[in-house]
Amino acid sequence: MGIFRETKRNTLTSAEVSALWLQYMGDSMAYCIYKYFLKIVEDRDIKRILEFSIQLSDSHIAKITNFLKSANFRVPIGFTENDVNLNAPRLFSDKFLLFYSKIMTMHGITAYSLAITNTEREDIQNYFFECLGTSKDLYQKVVELAKTQQIYSSVPSIPSTYEVEFTPSTGIISNLIGDKRPLNSSEISNLFFNSKKTGFVRSLSLAFSQVAKEEDVRDFMVKNVRLAGKDAESFDAILQADHLPIPKRWDAEITDSTVSPFSDKLMMFQASFLVNAALSYYGAGIGSSLRSDMILNYTKVFTHAMEAGTICYKIMVKHKWLEKQPEAVDRKSLAMGSEK
Repeated sequence: MGIFRETKRNTLTSAEVSALWLQYMGDSMAYCIYKYFLKIVEDRDIKRILEFSIQLSDSHIAKITNFLKSANFRVPIGFTENDVNLNAPRLFSDKFLLFYSKIMTMHGITAYSLAITNTEREDIQNYFFECLGTSKDLYQKVVELAKTQQIYSSVPSIPSTYEVEFTPSTGIISNLIGDKRPLNSSEISNLFFNSKKTGFVRSLSLAFSQVAKEEDVRDFMVKNVRLAGKDAESFDAILQADHLPIPKRWDAEITDSTVSPFSDKLMMFQASFLVNAALSYYGAGIGSSLRSDMILNYTKVFTHAMEAGTICYKIMVKHKWLEKQPEAVDRKSLAMGSEK
């Protein structure tokens, strides 16, 4: 009975393996990126943020390695010292380093929350709760510091309401004939954040397009600059039509360096990560929108993200950069007497 309990304790469900595997990949990438950031950063306050971030990534990698090995799963290769060039000149301004930390910490908090709801083992639940807590601390430090930066852009405010009101109609039919109701708070929030995140994708793709070595990687980054730029502008146009402010853009925070601090493999993984995140955020945006113009716009940008994701996948497979996650048993191959 004791052996059974020990075996059960070390067993991982597919959801747990997936969460740990993907986090390992993300944290090994983050470790490389933050090592480079720490080589170029000059602002002391931003440097402290980066040091905290790299400490968290290092801690996560060690704990995930232990979880996977204890359950007899191989640890992914992820990203190593071969994927970062610490001698590369500055590609980003200090302000961009802080903005990168803010966006990626937001993604981390979302991923940890989802992982908690999909895990069954108490020790792994506690691990992801710990990740959530430290990410909360990091995010609050980032936001507090970001507010002191001139380039920081806050989410638009709306007037206070004192009376209860009910929506007279969905607004979809009236939108079709050109009578658009004002944006509600959920729509404003989603538009602003999607504009900010998509603008971030554009700026990062712009930087990567300057330094990518493989032609297909460079071509993809150039295309992503164009698509992400158009998508961010489409969100901005809807906000501006209601006389609301739009997020700041970050292209000016990219230097003219053409020496890559990162491997093409790492840059493509970062791009695919952001594409997958965009799909979930755009889906949430569609779900919160009742205006036909917004639904059509989200459908368009969703299609762009799907297109970018397909290209990412093909490039990573072509260059053998995409590590295969653990899979279910191939019963058909077993039945045919062949080994996978």
